[in-house]
Amino acid sequence: MNDNRQRVRLNKQLVLEGAIDLADQTGIEALTIRRLAEFLGVKPMSLYHHVPSKDEIVDGMVDIVFTQIDLPPDDLAWRDAMKQRCVSARQVLNRHPWAPPLMESRTNPGPASLRHHDAVIRCLLKGGLSFELTAHAYAIIDSYVYGFALQEAHLPFGGGEEISGLAEEIMSALPIGQYPHLAEFTTNVALKPGYSFGASFEFGLDLILEGLTRAGAK
Repeated sequence: MNDNRQRVRLNKQLVLEGAIDLADQTGIEALTIRRLAEFLGVKPMSLYHHVPSKDEIVDGMVDIVFTQIDLPPDDLAWRDAMKQRCVSARQVLNRHPWAPPLMESRTNPGPASLRHHDAVIRCLLKGGLSFELTAHAYAIIDSYVYGFALQEAHLPFGGGEEISGLAEEIMSALPIGQYPHLAEFTTNVALKPGYSFGASFEFGLDLILEGLTRAGAK
């Protein structure tokens, strides 16, 4: 229980921000009205005065996450604008690892979600993509961003030293010579100083944007 929160007058924004903090710490599956009330230092019934159901709490949480992601800037070329938006999205989703599966699954999107989708579509259309290609582009780009963030959230390692230690532990447990390509790859990639799984994000994103540019030029 957070004693500082007890002295704050409860409102919808504080409930949603508290829910995000709790989900960041424990995961979305553990979020219940009772646990959130305990986290905020209030009685469960008091939450219903501000947000009448857990579904509406989750809707509000997702909408707040959308407010934290940069919109594609209007003053940049569409590829640069989209890249900035996607890099921002990955950073935000890394802070909220519970969010990726929920970003496009809510049936009652809030104003920030709708504003974000509108801005992304505007960016793609401004880049000269047809409506059909814009639909493909949006689906492919966000599948990549959400999927990459989701995979990062579930990796069994953090920084370079952790990766190296885990890779050595896994390789030492395997029969010698049975997986030669995996062993060679691990030695030449994962065990090298400075290796980062996350470095592949922008490389992959550039490939997607380049492919969309070529498709739009046909």
